Amino acid sequence: MPFNSFDNYPMSWKPDMNHLTAPLYVSIAEMLEKDIKEGLLSPGTKLPPQRELADFLDVNLSTISKAFKICEQKGLIGATVGRGTFVSSDVGVNKMLLPNHNLPGVIELGSIFPEHTLNNEIASHMKKMVLEPGFGDLFGYGHPEGSIWQKEAAVKLIGKANFETEPQQILLASGGQNAIMAILAGLFKPGDKIGTDPLTYPGIKTAASMLGIQLVAIHHANNEITQEGLLYACKNENIKGLYLIPDFHNPTTHTMSAETRRMIAEVAVKEDLIVIEDAIHSLLHENPPAPIAAFAPEKVLYVCSVSKVISPGLRLAYIVTPEAFKKKLSAALYNMNISVPPMMTEFSARIINNGIADTILDKRRAYSRERNEVIKPYLGDYEMLGAPESSFRWLILPDYTTGKDFELRAYQAGVQVYGSERFAVGTAMPQSGVRLAITATENTKQLREAVKIIRALLENEADDRLSLI
Repeated sequence: MPFNSFDNYPMSWKPDMNHLTAPLYVSIAEMLEKDIKEGLLSPGTKLPPQRELADFLDVNLSTISKAFKICEQKGLIGATVGRGTFVSSDVGVNKMLLPNHNLPGVIELGSIFPEHTLNNEIASHMKKMVLEPGFGDLFGYGHPEGSIWQKEAAVKLIGKANFETEPQQILLASGGQNAIMAILAGLFKPGDKIGTDPLTYPGIKTAASMLGIQLVAIHHANNEITQEGLLYACKNENIKGLYLIPDFHNPTTHTMSAETRRMIAEVAVKEDLIVIEDAIHSLLHENPPAPIAAFAPEKVLYVCSVSKVISPGLRLAYIVTPEAFKKKLSAALYNMNISVPPMMTEFSARIINNGIADTILDKRRAYSRERNEVIKPYLGDYEMLGAPESSFRWLILPDYTTGKDFELRAYQAGVQVYGSERFAVGTAMPQSGVRLAITATENTKQLREAVKIIRALLENEADDRLSLI
């Protein structure tokens, strides 16, 4: 098609043909990435059909396909069968959820932290271990898989999450994020696709992006993955696995039904999917439901981290590993860590076996209940999801604002929260919401001040909206 036939033709993206260099597909991909990152193409923008863009640039269709593939693997765009290709909904959003302690005057409700005063209790038990003969031996190299005694302690802890396993199935990682990274690196390859909830933990997003693995949002109904959506992703997206947080889902706080857990297990077996079950918050339940792993133990890698439920400083996670995956995952963990620090594994095993971990868990649940009571008078009139034992809540925002915009306004007013765009997967615009980490503040006075600010922002937005009607 002659170039001039596109002069007045509506196209959402018209790259400058004068800037094309060889190889063409790389040049086109770089231009598309640049225009997305600079905001010329906003999240949710539908890109021109590949054939139309190929005609416009006078290049082969395969050139455009390869360029789009590069950007798709980087998470910049996503294609939906029958709908086209769109700019991803989380473009331009910081996916690293770490607090900035150098910002005076900003109250932290963004990053999820367990109640910090319990760390002093943990430190007192550590001091006792330091005084024991042979404590220095724990600073040597440990066995990558830990000792039988340490893994028996892991089995004991995981049993409290309503999942029975065996010591030989346990592998050790340096925290939940380390476990996820090792699973992705050891069991998947660049170009593979993994299904997730439409909103999910940003750590899986950053890890997948680093390894060239693409995340695919699975269709939801009533806050849960549907069987139809999962089978569609298997058939049309050729997903190789799933990443799920069934209990106190991050960020929506939802706990998955037993029926959906069984359905996912059945589909995983039938479709040969590797399921990563992130049980990071499962122990916050006093009576946890059976995990997905209980219904398909041969297909599920179950990750139990002690960081969120006992102490952030204990960078340790237990992975219940099916035999079929154990060799490759062991190699990935070895290449990443050599071994988990022996002092960490030994101390964690001790506090599990002597009941200290149970005591801390009880106190964390009680503390979350107290914090949830603090915020109820201020935000109880709004749609705010989360159980009393949850250390974070999901605040649904009015349709006329976005999570990203509200996050910015809250920050300007002195409160750090995280908007839904940080958690979004795929190209559909996410539900407007913000995550509130209610145990992150140093004291209840700060928490009250923060939720007062959030309520005022919500009320002001509503008043501004009414004034425009």
